[in-house]
Amino acid sequence: MAKIEKVLLVDDEDDIRTIGQLSLSRVGGWKTVLASSGAEALEKAGQEGPDLILLDVMMPGMDGPTTFGRLRAQPATANTPIIFMTAKVQKQEVARYLELGAVGVIGKPFDPMTLPQEIRRLVP
Repeated sequence: MAKIEKVLLVDDEDDIRTIGQLSLSRVGGWKTVLASSGAEALEKAGQEGPDLILLDVMMPGMDGPTTFGRLRAQPATANTPIIFMTAKVQKQEVARYLELGAVGVIGKPFDPMTLPQEIRRLVP
């Protein structure tokens, strides 16, 4: 199993970032870095070197799939596991994100008490 110590949570919604940070740090025991946009995610991912990135699909400006492509193009994050978070969890949507190379998809809203378990299940 991959050792996760630091997670980058990327979401344009304040509430999701707040709840996610509480869940990841208190329940998961991980250091959590927050970003509110794709551009900020690229910058912080390069600086922080997270072990895992949780990436919102629908964001203004640069959306999740575009951000994913840019993260993959940066040497620092080329192999970092990325999990998409989205309210749209239809089979074809999920299949598309997995084809891009995501390790998994987590539906929103997520349960803050079980989010770290779900992540551990997805990240080998």
